[in-house]
Amino acid sequence: MLTKILSAAIYGVDVRTVEVEVNVVEGVMNEEGKSERTTIVVGLPDAAIRESRERVMNAIIQSELRSPCGRIIVNLAPADLRKSGTAYDLPIALCELGCVGMIPPLALNGIMVIGELALNGRVRPIQGALPMAMHAKKLGLKCIILPKENALEAAAAQGIPVIGVSTLREAAAFLSGAIQIPPQTMDLSKVYDDIYTGLPDFADVKGQESAKRALLIAAAGSHNLLMIGPPGSGKSMLCKRLQSIVPPLSIEESLEVTKIHSIAGVLDARSGIITRRPFRNPHHTVSDAGLVGGQAIPRPGELSLAHRGILFLDELPEFRRSVLEVMRQPLENGEVTLSRASGSFVFPARIMLIAAMNPCPCGYYGSHVRRCTCTRIMVNAYRGRISGPLLDRIDLHVEVPALTEAVLTSRRNGESSESMRQKVFAAREIQRRRYAGTDIKDNASLNGKIMDEMCHLSPDCIAMMRSIINELQLSARSYDRILRVARTIADLEGGGDITTLHIAEAANYRVLDRQTW
Repeated sequence: MLTKILSAAIYGVDVRTVEVEVNVVEGVMNEEGKSERTTIVVGLPDAAIRESRERVMNAIIQSELRSPCGRIIVNLAPADLRKSGTAYDLPIALCELGCVGMIPPLALNGIMVIGELALNGRVRPIQGALPMAMHAKKLGLKCIILPKENALEAAAAQGIPVIGVSTLREAAAFLSGAIQIPPQTMDLSKVYDDIYTGLPDFADVKGQESAKRALLIAAAGSHNLLMIGPPGSGKSMLCKRLQSIVPPLSIEESLEVTKIHSIAGVLDARSGIITRRPFRNPHHTVSDAGLVGGQAIPRPGELSLAHRGILFLDELPEFRRSVLEVMRQPLENGEVTLSRASGSFVFPARIMLIAAMNPCPCGYYGSHVRRCTCTRIMVNAYRGRISGPLLDRIDLHVEVPALTEAVLTSRRNGESSESMRQKVFAAREIQRRRYAGTDIKDNASLNGKIMDEMCHLSPDCIAMMRSIINELQLSARSYDRILRVARTIADLEGGGDITTLHIAEAANYRVLDRQTW
């Protein structure tokens, strides 16, 4: 008897429909004349899928359900699409139960099933539940059956019944009509409650008002930022507080980000959907594949996991040169393109890059606290680990000096994250209204003709820009970034025209374009 059911395969950040077909040919006997069970899985399965034969057989037996005997052929169609993972255990088991009449074959029509089976019949969680649910909704299916641990995550897709099951026996009983399982629901209006609770506050930071100002501008316009300063000046402390002032993700962005984290297998199943902008902080030993994504069928790397959020690279020169250089295209285009023998994969990677570094190997070049022990050659070699094209793609370069004794011994009385957040929200609202009807979401994405329209310069501003270009020998990209930062500074002051003061402040954040620090 032949039975069919729909499942899905993750292909990059996309989902492909997979039809699971099971046919049982009875009457296959062994040498002793007894019926023998043999299972063959075809359709380009990987080792994990081929091993499902043992998992499925034991799960059916331990669940006290009838297991088919004979020659069992499992086909995963389309046959030319390589499949991987353990999410096909549950659909294969349900098809086998359908072959022996324990589930009506018609009950398997129009549904999608995913899930891994334990030997005792328990259904284990899988990766990619949300994108699979979104795909099932797009296909117009009746429902999707998946592990109970993934049900809340999948319910964020909205518009398709999500049935969470804990065991194979429970799934079989539901499909046979013996029990009813209410669909999992999620109220998206409540997911933004207490979104900033528990995040570190800028009020805890002593001094460094200029660095706080730079972070405020970066958050308001989604600009890339690099902090340079000696050890202990508070660079990492400041950067880790940036998440407390950036606006939350919209519903569309939340689904987009949650989808990526679900595919990568790093989503907390209890959260259901991500509303805070991601903050990724990879160690400097990360590989190229760890940053952009890897494997034969690539999975998202750190760049994609930071999509719509913050990628923080501490001790920037300590990262391998090859790792830093792979960021050049994503910082410009907002996506990572990987080519493999199996095809080309595109991962979204629109990030805000926040980095920190010391001014020299010992960390005290230009410091008033301790004397630098590095030679000029050592300093230049250290700075040279970061290429000019990469620095060109960073909007703000900010010095973070060591704190004085007076500041260290004073009380903390700096501006709070809540106050800074309100300023960021106001600036982002101005940008939202300005770019309504376009693909642009923030000032950092400005380019082309729309930049000329939105960043109109008076004759005085043009004269100042010419002077800055000549003095700093700026590239065309650096010029554009100064203009974008100036636009954000103007938005923080109400969204009026750009003035010479805005341009002067924006140019002042190009520390590495100067001859000396």
